[in-house]
Amino acid sequence: MLKVELHAHTSEDPQDRVPHSSTELIDRAVELEYRALSITLHDKQLQSPRLTAYAKEKGLVLLGGVERTIRGKHVLLINFPERAESVETFEELAELKKENPNGLVIAPHPFYPGKTCLRSLMNRYADLFDAVELNCFYTSTVDFNRAAVRWAQEHGKTVVGNSDVHRLVQLGRTFTLVEAIPDPDSICCAIREGRVKIKTDPLSWKFIGEVLGKLLFDNVVKTLRL
Repeated sequence: MLKVELHAHTSEDPQDRVPHSSTELIDRAVELEYRALSITLHDKQLQSPRLTAYAKEKGLVLLGGVERTIRGKHVLLINFPERAESVETFEELAELKKENPNGLVIAPHPFYPGKTCLRSLMNRYADLFDAVELNCFYTSTVDFNRAAVRWAQEHGKTVVGNSDVHRLVQLGRTFTLVEAIPDPDSICCAIREGRVKIKTDPLSWKFIGEVLGKLLFDNVVKTLRL
């Protein structure tokens, strides 16, 4: 089975301030024995033959991806063409899926309290989603993933584990094992069919506080520099 991460940000992200480059993310993923990775910048699909070749040399499959904001809500679009970064409505997303059956639509952190989380729209657009994310940011006492897992079970959707990487220290905390060959179409097909296993452990409040504190500080600095 392939160790996979499908939600990761790098310094090329136009929205969040992230210290590591895509190359550094790839190197760390290889160190942790990942076999497939998607770099999902906010509203920007990173198309780089150089990075794809670099990852391939190291035995890592790089899947195209973007964390697209649709009607103010975040949606992970994996293995779609570059125009996925310009989808503006859920109706347009439905057309994109129809035209690209090998693409994968994932609901990231759908029931977390953030304003960009899908929440009630999950039911309205249930048919659009192939999988639901179990996000690494949870503890043994507070876990917004529980609602996501219940929703996935009720709607027959796959659950995938992602680290939502903004700092390299997050990578490997939660991930998905996928029963597929190392090929983007095969990986997406296996996820849609539920041929996955999730590996995850709750985080400590100390770890969460340190990571979120750095994210908040860096984004404030970025705002002040604009």
